[in-house]
Amino acid sequence: MAEPVEITSLHDERVAVFRDVRDADLRGRDGLFMAESELVVRRLLRRPQRLHSLLLSRRKYVRLAEALRVLDAATPVYVADLQLISDVAGFAIHRGVLAAGRRPAPDEVTLDAALGHLRTTEHCTIVVAEGLTNVDNMGALFRNAAAFGVDGIVLDPTCCDPLYRKAIRVSMGHSLAVPHAISADWPVDLARLKSEWGLTIIGAEATAEALPLWRMPRAPRCAVLFGSEGHGLSPAALAACDSVRAIPMAGGVPSLNVAVASAVFLYELRREGGPD
Repeated sequence: MAEPVEITSLHDERVAVFRDVRDADLRGRDGLFMAESELVVRRLLRRPQRLHSLLLSRRKYVRLAEALRVLDAATPVYVADLQLISDVAGFAIHRGVLAAGRRPAPDEVTLDAALGHLRTTEHCTIVVAEGLTNVDNMGALFRNAAAFGVDGIVLDPTCCDPLYRKAIRVSMGHSLAVPHAISADWPVDLARLKSEWGLTIIGAEATAEALPLWRMPRAPRCAVLFGSEGHGLSPAALAACDSVRAIPMAGGVPSLNVAVASAVFLYELRREGGPD
């Protein structure tokens, strides 16, 4: 690891990649994503090749110094006053940690490239999301997936960015750890999960024909499919499902958001003596 570089000016070009981060969240910046918090950076350091650079408060540098030893000398670590970091980023960085990481290339997040290693495994659980546009729900989906041992996530092309800064934060960094694919050919890729990968697809949707969640089929290889926050699953997605299950709700409450519903579904899927 190289020695930390002291930053004392808002206009120092060495930290230009961190400038006005809020405005760059959705677009990324030169193939980069932005992440914050010590916990997230510690997760990133498990794959140090993904790190482009770090901007840390002095206190956080001291806390992370031992973990940073995995970095090679080509990965710069910048240190600055907390207020200066906030000025550079364009919002208050209370946690004193900003990381710029390298995004995977589009050909690295195709279904086969990102999740191909799961194609022939004996057991496999995949979460699939269609039209998920709320970044908090996206982050929660990854956190839930990690908590319940999901092997991978497939997102349709209309989903929001799982590497959006807030999504990473809400996921507690798990959106950087749980493998995910972004479909370039929807719903063809969804059909492939069923026909080529042999997955039983369970749709999470409160249709008139949906059966209760606790009657979900148990299969060694399955995918649970969640729809958009506003419209649920599309007709094409529903048609691809082997079964559709719903969480029974009290009167007057039509549904739960994806963050909560995915946790309930994944818990039930793993529960001992659960669905059959």
